[in-house]
Amino acid sequence: MRPDQPAADGYADRMADTPPGSPLPPSPAPKAPPADATPRMPLRRLGWRRFLVLAAVVLLIAACAVFMVFTLGQSLGAQALLIGVVAAILPVPVLVACFLWLDRYEPEPLKYLIFCFAWGAFVSTAASLTVNDFAAGLFADWGLPSALTGVLVAPFIEELTKALGPILLLVFRRREWSGITDGLVYCGLSAVGFAMVENILYLGGLGYASGVDRYGPATGIQQVIAIFILRILLFGFAHPLFTSMTGFGLGIASRTADRRVRVLAPIAGLLLAMMLHGTWNLLPTLTQATGEAVIMLYGFLGLMVPVFFGTVGLAVWLRAWEGRLTERALPAYVSAGWLSPPEVAALSSLARRHAARSWARRVAGDAGVRAMRGYQSAATRLALLRDGTVRGLDRKPADQERTAREERELLDAITGYRSFFVGRDPQAPAGIWDGNRYHLRFPDGTQRTVDAPHEPVVPIPVVLAPAPPPAPHGYPPPGWVRP
Repeated sequence: MRPDQPAADGYADRMADTPPGSPLPPSPAPKAPPADATPRMPLRRLGWRRFLVLAAVVLLIAACAVFMVFTLGQSLGAQALLIGVVAAILPVPVLVACFLWLDRYEPEPLKYLIFCFAWGAFVSTAASLTVNDFAAGLFADWGLPSALTGVLVAPFIEELTKALGPILLLVFRRREWSGITDGLVYCGLSAVGFAMVENILYLGGLGYASGVDRYGPATGIQQVIAIFILRILLFGFAHPLFTSMTGFGLGIASRTADRRVRVLAPIAGLLLAMMLHGTWNLLPTLTQATGEAVIMLYGFLGLMVPVFFGTVGLAVWLRAWEGRLTERALPAYVSAGWLSPPEVAALSSLARRHAARSWARRVAGDAGVRAMRGYQSAATRLALLRDGTVRGLDRKPADQERTAREERELLDAITGYRSFFVGRDPQAPAGIWDGNRYHLRFPDGTQRTVDAPHEPVVPIPVVLAPAPPPAPHGYPPPGWVRP
């Protein structure tokens, strides 16, 4: 957002190097500011097929939840189950907050976040518990050590089942994916749900129940505290770290038009997650077999810690890169007259978005904040939609028509949100943006033409001038100037 030369004609074209993609619709004539009612985002339709899939998934999660509650209650007992649940839930808000922080630019719908968490907590744990128990019994019949289950079977079934929930979202809700960050969030929440239920088994069973059976309640509580420190405080990142490898693959697949990448990237991420998980489970097995504690120490410090910090650093960098998607995609709408440069600049960072919401609260109160949040959400979704068009994600004519319809709905929503603010700030001059420069009317009645500033960081609420009749391709011809 920092042009190398002074602002002049073609300023909008220098905001970013954006491929043309599909033609943009002509910009509308300015609308009168509405009443205090805040505009709303366009609603999305739910077809009967998607409804049946949704119903089946909800029933599956509910059935697995009942199964896990019954199984845990029967194996642990009511008291151990209660203690295990309380202790296992304690780290969940912290881990969930980390993933929500990562997803602040384009927050995913709450229902999808809950779905991924519930999938990992109930469906993945139910399937993994069944398969692991079967494999342990099979190894015992073959005379093999039960530790092989944790090294050979658990990484495969656990990572596969944790990933199936996000994969379902990718298949049926691909438009909700904005890139790798979304893959990390969806897979991370599935892993957090899985780890929570698994920790109930360890804390309630291996911790409290076994301690009570041996020496009484005091010993049980001591073992719960020891396992909590070791398994949650020190190694609580393990499951989210493993499954984040799959998240990288799914995120790459969500934003590519290459069918080979769509298939190979998730497979590569899943295999990497399985290998990392298997290596982690192998470390305590080797330590116990050899009696050399240094194996666990070297594996933790030499492998897991670097992978953890590398993954966190990459996730933060990707978050910032994907957050600047508006800078790369929306300048095309500036040239077409749908947006002004300050509007795009005000979306380019969380600090600027927060400043825009503060301004909205000052000029329009709580309703203004809601309108500004809606404006920012619609603009981000529009950038995501435009980026998908440029990448060629929509191959079928039906998908292309749906994208064009959704683009128009989002542009109409943005226009409605903008009109909510126009004229409300007495400190801002009345202005019109024509795609190249501003036409401002000052309090003394004079009207001046002003070039766009070198760094357009102030969200000036301006009216967009009406466009000329659309060209044959549906967008104004290059170089046209509004009156």
